[in-house]
Amino acid sequence: MMMRTTAGFAALLALTGSVLAADVLPPVEQPVAVEAERPLWAFQVTPYMWAAGLKGDISPFRRAPTIPVEKDFGDILDDLNFGGFINVWGRYDRFVFSGDIMYTSTTDSHSFGNIPQLPGMPPVASADVDVDTKQFTSTLAAGYRVFDVPGTTLDLLGGVRIWHVSNKVTVDAGFISASHKESFGWVDPVVGARLFHGLTDKLSFQMQADVGGFDVGSKFTYQALATFNYTFTDHLSASVGYKVLSVDYDHDGHVFDTTLHGPVLGLTYRF
Repeated sequence: MMMRTTAGFAALLALTGSVLAADVLPPVEQPVAVEAERPLWAFQVTPYMWAAGLKGDISPFRRAPTIPVEKDFGDILDDLNFGGFINVWGRYDRFVFSGDIMYTSTTDSHSFGNIPQLPGMPPVASADVDVDTKQFTSTLAAGYRVFDVPGTTLDLLGGVRIWHVSNKVTVDAGFISASHKESFGWVDPVVGARLFHGLTDKLSFQMQADVGGFDVGSKFTYQALATFNYTFTDHLSASVGYKVLSVDYDHDGHVFDTTLHGPVLGLTYRF
């Protein structure tokens, strides 16, 4: 009987000790997944190819006749001496900036026969005319990220688009050779937005567009770029899409009313 009582008392002490231990010892905390903080700085560079066609009206020299122009990408490629396109984008916290730079150099060559003889001048069987055109365009913008949720961001932007156009015409008619060169440029204010949306962990969609001019430089200008992007690594991705760049400029005898449009293919490196 005493052994049963002792055993029961020991069991009661063990049970009481367990309850007291549960009240005194702190509970074991479960590990909590902490999302890695996004870096304050982000920067990327995208060289790209633009298979653009051209349509519009151009007066290459002050008060010269305005010439309608319509060329597909094949025609432009035939005339192309050099072309370079690059886009840069950066962010610090919610502040963003972007830059898009374009430079092209083309030579449009024509030969003319059956040229009427001028009084007092020897006859000319034919003449070769070369028009060299160099165009530099740079869009620089900065802004603020107004919407930022996982997978989707929206940035509002404001900035300027800088234009510079240089034309040189050279005429070679045998015994006569002459050339003339003129350059002109202007700056347009622009406002725009940039939208990014992730479709999967590898595939995303992005669109950036702006409008400007407002009779400050040109009458009106706009630009739009939409791409689908595929991420290979944390630092490297590729983009394919479509871009349009349009301007209507008419000032001091110079006319440059053109629209460039066509597919783009780019490769992005992120730092």
